[in-house]
Amino acid sequence: MDLRRDCDRITAGAIARVLPGEAVCRALAGRDFGPGRLILVAAGKAAWSMADAACGVLGSAVDGGIVITKYGHSRGAIGSLTIREAGHPIPDESGFSATREALDLTVDLRPEDTVLFLLSGGGSALFEAPLIDPEELRNITARLLACGADITEINTVRKRLSAVKGGRFAAHCAPAQVFTVVLSDVIGDPLDVIASGPAYPDSSTCAHARAIVEKYGLSLSPAARRHLDKETPKTLSNVTTLVTGSVRELCGAAAAVCRELGYEPVVLTDCLACEAREAGRFLAAIARSHQDTDKSLAFLAGGETVVHVTGQGLGGRNQEIALAAAEGIAGLRGTAVFSLGSDGTDGPTDAAGGYADGGTAAKLAERGVSIHETLQNNDAYHALRAVDGLLMTGPTGTNVNDVSVVLIRRD
Repeated sequence: MDLRRDCDRITAGAIARVLPGEAVCRALAGRDFGPGRLILVAAGKAAWSMADAACGVLGSAVDGGIVITKYGHSRGAIGSLTIREAGHPIPDESGFSATREALDLTVDLRPEDTVLFLLSGGGSALFEAPLIDPEELRNITARLLACGADITEINTVRKRLSAVKGGRFAAHCAPAQVFTVVLSDVIGDPLDVIASGPAYPDSSTCAHARAIVEKYGLSLSPAARRHLDKETPKTLSNVTTLVTGSVRELCGAAAAVCRELGYEPVVLTDCLACEAREAGRFLAAIARSHQDTDKSLAFLAGGETVVHVTGQGLGGRNQEIALAAAEGIAGLRGTAVFSLGSDGTDGPTDAAGGYADGGTAAKLAERGVSIHETLQNNDAYHALRAVDGLLMTGPTGTNVNDVSVVLIRRD
């Protein structure tokens, strides 16, 4: 049996089935945007793929636009669209500049005009126009990420410090209509949280934002605190929104490939949201409890975990899941755990995620690597690289959360 081969096949097959092109085509097929101008704005890690698909459907009906995506995620020119790359997960000047271009493209529009807004995960960092000093915004983002705040908490704060988040971009586009196509990377698909909801009414409040700041002990400048006390739009009359993909589809796609490879798949949840290393230990426990099976099994969990950064190493949440599971499945026959981000990027690394099987812990021990110490230093990347445990896909063109898989092979 070759569990790593199965892992690679499941990874490739699942991602292929959740690429955004087909979903965007379905959302736009037969749609008439009327006689006015049609401006395309795409933001997020999957922005290039979504924009390319949209232009394939709409052709010359698109009067111009801009694509803002992460460094390394664009794949060349798309008609007359402006292509910009920027920083993620920490916003940078390239993203601020690109967002200003998007705002310039969508100013002074008329009621008969339409903004086609293609939104995917990563948009919170990539689509940004700070209302405060940019360096303070970057520091706030970095601190919230490091302390383990979840995406809803992070975006609740960021909405109030931005000129485009929390429905403000749609308000800026008025009186034009905004037709938003969303590729969801947030559990449950809350439209005001995905990419911080630039074109959706905001359900959070100033009180929520203040509570999060106090919870994590953030110190803010007087200017930031003033903006924290300003409410975001609660109603928007010029917006239509369609969700085209989510982690539920990713889990279903991965389960389908598992079945093709001879596993009996069981989707445990598509709402996994906990500490990454705890998720790894849980998946290892699942593996241990089913060792007496006489048939091949695959257990899948989709969602997005968090990492509390306590060290100076390199890694991501999916790599920590795999490394944490390695100890629990040590010595188990025909057993592996792997986890990957559907966008092909796990944390600030070039890996999509991590893989561990029954022999991983022993291989690490032979190299003098302590799993516990490595996790404390958040250095899963280097540990897994040493034992061929990194999953490398490159940018995939999609972004619908993460999927973790337990494989138990019985041939």
